[in-house]
Amino acid sequence: MNRIRLLSEQVANQIAAGEVIERPASVVKELVENALDAQAARLTIEIQAGGRALIRVTDDGAGMSRDDALLCLERHATSKIQKAEDLASIATLGFRGEALPSIASISRFSLTTRERGSDSPEGTQVIVNGGKIASVQACGSAPGACIEVRQLFFNLPARRKFMRGEETETAHVRHYLTLAALACPGVAFEFIQDGRPVWQLPAVNTTDKIAALSERLRALAGGGEKMLPVDFSMNLPALAEDEENREAPSAPSRFSLWGLMGAPGVSRATREDQHLFVNRRPVENRGLNFALLEGYHTAMMKGRYPVCCLFVEVNPAEVDVNIHPAKREVKFHRERMVRQLTAQAVRETLLRFHAPAGVQPLPPPPVVAPPVPSRPASIRLPDLPKLYPPPPAAPPPAPAPVPVPLSTTAPPPVPAHPSALLQVPLRLVGVVGRLYVVLESDRGLVLLDQHAAHERILFEQMLRRLEDNGLAPSQRLLLPETVELPARDATFLREQLPALARLGVGLSEFGERTFLLDALPPFVKGSQPRRFILELVDELKAAGQGVNALRLGEHVIAKTVCRHAVKANDPLAGAELENLIEDLRHCAMPYTCPHGRPTLIEMNFRELEKKFGRAQ
Repeated sequence: MNRIRLLSEQVANQIAAGEVIERPASVVKELVENALDAQAARLTIEIQAGGRALIRVTDDGAGMSRDDALLCLERHATSKIQKAEDLASIATLGFRGEALPSIASISRFSLTTRERGSDSPEGTQVIVNGGKIASVQACGSAPGACIEVRQLFFNLPARRKFMRGEETETAHVRHYLTLAALACPGVAFEFIQDGRPVWQLPAVNTTDKIAALSERLRALAGGGEKMLPVDFSMNLPALAEDEENREAPSAPSRFSLWGLMGAPGVSRATREDQHLFVNRRPVENRGLNFALLEGYHTAMMKGRYPVCCLFVEVNPAEVDVNIHPAKREVKFHRERMVRQLTAQAVRETLLRFHAPAGVQPLPPPPVVAPPVPSRPASIRLPDLPKLYPPPPAAPPPAPAPVPVPLSTTAPPPVPAHPSALLQVPLRLVGVVGRLYVVLESDRGLVLLDQHAAHERILFEQMLRRLEDNGLAPSQRLLLPETVELPARDATFLREQLPALARLGVGLSEFGERTFLLDALPPFVKGSQPRRFILELVDELKAAGQGVNALRLGEHVIAKTVCRHAVKANDPLAGAELENLIEDLRHCAMPYTCPHGRPTLIEMNFRELEKKFGRAQ
């Protein structure tokens, strides 16, 4: 008797549904992706009971003819690919042709559609119950498609038992729709929950993609956080196999990263507000997550994560989207290069925020020190060299605006693109708690943490001194140490030995998985060799090939400058505070200390008037 049997089509569809359809949000995802692939300009999504009772997705896309409406319910029937080579360059959100038959096999399914541009006003309605077609009939329908999914998992009690409560399932649906709405600002979205409209997002019709994304993000999450625009692009070098194939030369692949990311100080305790898209597809990718942290580096506190909505656009042939059943994860063919370019884009955006291009720092106005009571002898800041040469002579700045007397009228309007905080004149008002320096600008009130500011100054000055030395110094250990690593880490570290030698780390092979550590840079403390090597491997994996000798000891430098920077209760005279602000103006990233804490906090006139009840 044969023990191996061919499964029926219904059972095969239910198995496929188990891989693709995890919960109601998975159904919404597949249906919305089909609508977007059909060039829909408006989508209406309605759910009841968290999606367990009803999911209805209506679009005004291309629609289908009667024959296509019946054929789309067959497994692996799709209009998106035709041959195996198409899988290497997928430009659509869906491509497998499994979603509709899988959904229809585990629900009471209804499809109503009419082809756009059809001469006949007649549409087609197909009703399927548990994978069996119940009826096919003509009906009146607007161009596009309307798909209803009722009683999800009605014929799979075990799957239905594992579904969460209505609020949890609704939250998952809402999260996916948020991602879809962010990915396509030019598409109008309407979300209805239990008969009550939740969203009515109009299409954002503008050619500026970052402005469109900003408007859509503001409609979904409000505009409370300061976000920085990101716009970075670069040509990727040709692959070796492309160079060998001279008969069919391909155009250079272009890497583009654009979107919005949080300014320094804008962060979260989790990655929930970290939205990443690859060719408009919301994805999860550990490499991109590491690249974000690497790009922020000292602008982000440890244990915090960036807030961002970033879009990676590459040639579809450069990314594999067919590695996950639900297409949540993607794999780049050149993962390391994508990580490096992403970190570079984030880093350049932060540097532009700290020092806007084309804007010369204004000369500091004379700091008027207020009269202070007698206090202990003030300490003097160390006379350290400047990080950058003094800027060239600039034309005299425009005269400062005349101060407006206090009144109940609104404060002066804030310009659309205000200058960076350290690019405007600052006047010393006083010091609070012998730590926080109170300054006044033409925009409002500014508080400066003298300890954090001095930390940033000393940190960048020490890094610049080490960089100017050129070669990385190396110090021999009195007693070399042997370290045995797991096979995977040993293979990775073996490839990095030449680079580590240039960085001042004396590491050599001492067996199949054993290494001999006999030298370290002088600013690296390696009291526990195995722990140091493991941390070094993690650091190299996270930073990629762009790591330098200074990165291996930055935490030591940060701790060193923390001990030598001015502390709270260290009184500083007016001239010393003026020098502190001037040195901070010349830092590459002056708005955060090396640990990621802010050095300056601004409260503009509008915020002050709100707190005093002078403005609504």
